[in-house]
Amino acid sequence: VGAGGGNDEREQTLNQILVEMDGFEANEDVILIAATNRPDVLDPALLRPGRFDRQVVVPNPDILGREKILKVHLRKVPMAPDVDAKVIARGTPGFSGADLANLVNEAALLAARRNRRVVSMQELEDAKDKVMMGSERRSMVMSEEEKTLTAYHEAGHALVGIHVAGNDPLHKVTIIPRGRALGVTMNLPERDRLGYKKLEMHAKLAMMYGGRAAEDIIFGPENVTTGASNDLQQATGLARRMVTEFGMSDKLGRLRYSDNISEKTAQLIDDEVRRICEEAETRCYDVLREHQDELHTIAKALLEYETLSGADVHKLLRGESIERPEDDEPSPKSGG
Repeated sequence: VGAGGGNDEREQTLNQILVEMDGFEANEDVILIAATNRPDVLDPALLRPGRFDRQVVVPNPDILGREKILKVHLRKVPMAPDVDAKVIARGTPGFSGADLANLVNEAALLAARRNRRVVSMQELEDAKDKVMMGSERRSMVMSEEEKTLTAYHEAGHALVGIHVAGNDPLHKVTIIPRGRALGVTMNLPERDRLGYKKLEMHAKLAMMYGGRAAEDIIFGPENVTTGASNDLQQATGLARRMVTEFGMSDKLGRLRYSDNISEKTAQLIDDEVRRICEEAETRCYDVLREHQDELHTIAKALLEYETLSGADVHKLLRGESIERPEDDEPSPKSGG
């Protein structure tokens, strides 16, 4: 299905398939079934009426589908009684069947490394975090100053996510380095997302600025770090899509803008993107200044425990303490 010349092997194969499908051979008892994960690069000749009569779109599984797929893969490994496929399914929006198989394999490997005979919920949660956020880099030595900065950065994301209506529920916040990040704050939807409201996108933007704003408020503008570079990239990209794709700017109207635009329109787009981002940042600063005591509470707990679940954070904000069960295999603290 390439764009090569007439002698391209792929072109010849395509032409032969089209000839056979058009009935040059007496193949009345043959049903042709094909599948692709790149429908965008298919030759239009294949998609004309009378060729493939029915097209079935198979999206990634929804929460019920993920639960059933997980149960299939979990049958292949010895499980602890506490394993709940429904909880894992809720926490893996957007995962394909292959992603879920990989998750179960990762969990089995983790259980083996920990000399456990069965895969428990802990291994599945840890495997999910590894797949979604990258491997833990406990060998990475962070200074106390870097750990403190990271703790306030992630606490800022978490707190804005909680106090700005429209954000998904907080799932987990950690200052254990993962992948290329020094810390991660993760929010997960209650159910599979089919789209976002304008209000929710503005809330998401405010949360994205929470990390850098917390650094600024606590340590001053001279001490903000490069840790927010990815946050800024995501926020700018989201605001630009709101303006150019989703029609969420009154100045630009309900139009979709491509690269082929006038200089005046480009300037207008840039101005609107800046306005949306600055409004989100202002909102985020207001929340963090109003709840600065809670910012200290979450950051200090992160420095003590390194990882907090959404439930842990809500306990802290209610003034309750966190209890950690004694583990027979305490995990090593990251250096610093």
